[in-house]
Amino acid sequence: MLPYATIEEAESAVGRGLTLAEALWFRYSAAKSDYFLYCHNILFLFLVFNLVPIPLAFAELTHSLGLDQHKIQPKVRLSLAEMWKCYKDVNRMFFLVVGPLQLVSYPSVKMIGIRTGLPLPSRWEILSQLVVYFLVEDYTNYWIHRFLHSKWGYEKIHSVHHEFAAPSGYAAPYAHWAEVLILGIPSFLGPALAPGHMVTFWLWIALRQIEAIETHSGYDLPWTPTKYIPFYGGAEYHDYHHYVGGQSQSNFASVFTYCDFIYGTDKGYQYHKKVLGKLKGMNGGTSTGLDEVKND
Repeated sequence: MLPYATIEEAESAVGRGLTLAEALWFRYSAAKSDYFLYCHNILFLFLVFNLVPIPLAFAELTHSLGLDQHKIQPKVRLSLAEMWKCYKDVNRMFFLVVGPLQLVSYPSVKMIGIRTGLPLPSRWEILSQLVVYFLVEDYTNYWIHRFLHSKWGYEKIHSVHHEFAAPSGYAAPYAHWAEVLILGIPSFLGPALAPGHMVTFWLWIALRQIEAIETHSGYDLPWTPTKYIPFYGGAEYHDYHHYVGGQSQSNFASVFTYCDFIYGTDKGYQYHKKVLGKLKGMNGGTSTGLDEVKND
């Protein structure tokens, strides 16, 4: 809740006129508690998970939109029943674990200094903090993910997520409840190290979920903007990890590729890319999916 009754009071406190974005923020948030604003995360997560995967899920189920050529594992497709079960299980996890966790974690957000007041952060501040959040999450997630591929971690926890050898967007958050809780730590660590505005926090939560949906989409789309992000892994990179399955010791990173390169856990993937390249050459340039290599 902002400590100003009017825009004039807010402008006086800031020492300048409010920008359009700040005026809109004032009108929306002035009379709302910080706790209520924080709980918007639950709504954003729910909307992102339910809406973002729809186009590619529709394409997979109907073989439409002209995207079959970009399917990474073209011979493996989820049925409507399998996708519906995944959707229901993730939403159950959302309402029983993720939502309640968001509701009770507000004191930690206040403790680290996530603010809701004016002025709003600049675009540069938002961008720089988001970069920090992604880097911190990626590095921390890398080591947790490697632990989850130990014999105990995989058998007891991580095998649930690998039920989908050819993932889809709805399978991105499909996991054991303990994994959902554990992987919440890397997501929170960045904002704890570099606390910013609630708007930045909202963007971080939404973008991280969108990124996870993209990397689990099962489609390597050549026009996606993430192709221009340095060291970004993407769908093909993470799809290989699911393709190998429980024995995978490659491609552990959640977002970027530098950790796998530095620690030598991308060798299997790099070898596989060479094999795919040779097969593509033998097929006269026709795209070859991961599952075609496995089946051959």
